[in-house]
Amino acid sequence: MRVARPKSLLDRDAKEDLWRHTLSQIPTQFGKLQYLASLRNPNTGTYEHHGLILLFGEKEAGRAMRVLHRQVFAEWLNCDLAAQEADLFEYMSGIGGPIESILAAWDVLEPWKQYVPGNVMVGEKALYSADMRTLVSLLRCRCDADVRDQDALPPR
Repeated sequence: MRVARPKSLLDRDAKEDLWRHTLSQIPTQFGKLQYLASLRNPNTGTYEHHGLILLFGEKEAGRAMRVLHRQVFAEWLNCDLAAQEADLFEYMSGIGGPIESILAAWDVLEPWKQYVPGNVMVGEKALYSADMRTLVSLLRCRCDADVRDQDALPPR
């Protein structure tokens, strides 16, 4: 496939382009992780982003998405639990729907398991899973406490 690279892009690579034009616009670390995972074909494991492939070619675009997915995942793991909780709450607040419903579904369906990049170490995957289960539980308790606190308020 022929790569159509405008002159303004000659000094940039696919990774920088994806970061500048897309990932930098996503406000949460978890949102970035989810977005990058959504670019991966679940049947083949290959990353697909039509625009990026047109500009930079399949090989460079695929490498950029794979590297950024791994990088964002590592950055997420390096955050402490409190920072992860705040980030995940912000992410959930922005995806639509009641957070309580989202958390209830996540508790059962665990969609976050699909957000792990390929070729991560077993320990990293285990840490991520443990953190996510803990975070979902923490946020469910937080939401339950908020509801109880609102119920305790006198009517206006």
